[in-house]
Amino acid sequence: MKSFWLLVCFSMMMWADAHIFVYHRFNDARHPSTNTSLEALRKEFDYFKMHGYEVIPLERLVRALYNKENIPDHWVVLTIDDNYKSFYEHGLALFKEYNYPFSMFVYVGATENNYGDFMSWEQLRETAKYGALEFHSFNHPHMHELSDADLKKDFEVGLELFEKHLGMKPRYFSYPFGEFSPRVKAIASSYGFEAIVNQNMGAVASFSDPMDLDRSALVGKSDLAGFLKYKALEATWIEPLTLMENGALTSLHVKTQTSASKGGIYISGYGYEALNLSEGVFQTNINKIAIKERTRVMISVGNKISTKLLVKDNYGTK
Repeated sequence: MKSFWLLVCFSMMMWADAHIFVYHRFNDARHPSTNTSLEALRKEFDYFKMHGYEVIPLERLVRALYNKENIPDHWVVLTIDDNYKSFYEHGLALFKEYNYPFSMFVYVGATENNYGDFMSWEQLRETAKYGALEFHSFNHPHMHELSDADLKKDFEVGLELFEKHLGMKPRYFSYPFGEFSPRVKAIASSYGFEAIVNQNMGAVASFSDPMDLDRSALVGKSDLAGFLKYKALEATWIEPLTLMENGALTSLHVKTQTSASKGGIYISGYGYEALNLSEGVFQTNINKIAIKERTRVMISVGNKISTKLLVKDNYGTK
């Protein structure tokens, strides 16, 4: 009987999932869609404490993935995209109060060019005493709209300035706007990052790709408890991977590790549709035109999900 319960516990641990969250602005009501008030931030931090979540550095999660270790269900990672001054002036104090680690992804060009809403190099160096600084591009472009040459230039200029002013080489990268294509991912991966994070809502499990880690955004009116219920669905996406030139979404083909016979698909602007599965394969004709330039496609089995944020790649496959 004891061995049976040990097996049950081990099985539950093997399917555990961590969650990565991303913030942008703090206590800046001018930008409600990307802002998190300090009141909301404190409620979220208290929720982690009251419900037994452990806020860990991104480095610890990445190391566990590479070492093929179990990913505990109560792990949470906090990241910040864009080095807005509002973090330094408002958010940082609360992170320090709760002693929560964080990774800030730096929009290098904004600091280098002294954009008013962004932190200075001196403020970034001060912030590095309390959390990790990582790379978020030089010009914060829509990367899928750049040629290979222009995309590489953005990486190279930004990385050089990052190392020059901060005295360190970034280990991780996050896509501006959360937008990427297979071409953009391949170029980004060539710069030696240990991990890349996206903005595809979901979770991180032992099978997750360190070069494509899902993050949920805690900005505006967000549902923290809802996000924490999501589990990662092990999936291999065959199509779609990008939006076609005319915005057409023709078909869905995704192979997953599930024995379920039913699942579902969600498409931005079209809502949810139930699907019958055969040996874990999601396959159906979509035949829709994307309503938005950034179209989210999500497949699900219960609370297990896999998500793609699709964009048109101006220099990729048409």
